[in-house]
Amino acid sequence: MDNVISQTVLFPVPAETLFHMYLDPTEHEAITGSPVQIAINPGAKFSAFDGALSGKILAIVAPHLIVQSWRSKEFKPSDPDSTLVLSFTSQDGTGRIDLVHINVPDHDLDAVSEGWDQFYWIPWREYLARKAI
Repeated sequence: MDNVISQTVLFPVPAETLFHMYLDPTEHEAITGSPVQIAINPGAKFSAFDGALSGKILAIVAPHLIVQSWRSKEFKPSDPDSTLVLSFTSQDGTGRIDLVHINVPDHDLDAVSEGWDQFYWIPWREYLARKAI
């Protein structure tokens, strides 16, 4: 289980804004449409989508890096937590998120990989478009 998901997405707002949106429970919920428990301090627990995702904040380098332990409800009890690394940078006036998601179990790899787009990237773009109106 040395699976690695690697994705890069661009948004029409500064990287620092994206960083803070991810870590703000109110904004995070507005993006995903589901309540979230998250905080900006290492050791804080993370939970989203009614507990379908859980973990904790392992490290933060504001406003550039978030590292989380992460698991979905589809992980088996014997599966170790995966590690999620989100890196935030600016690129040509836009915000860039580089995602590296390490040790996702084989049996959940496709769902997690597709889930980033379905549950985060697409809704995040839609949220930003609504805010711009």
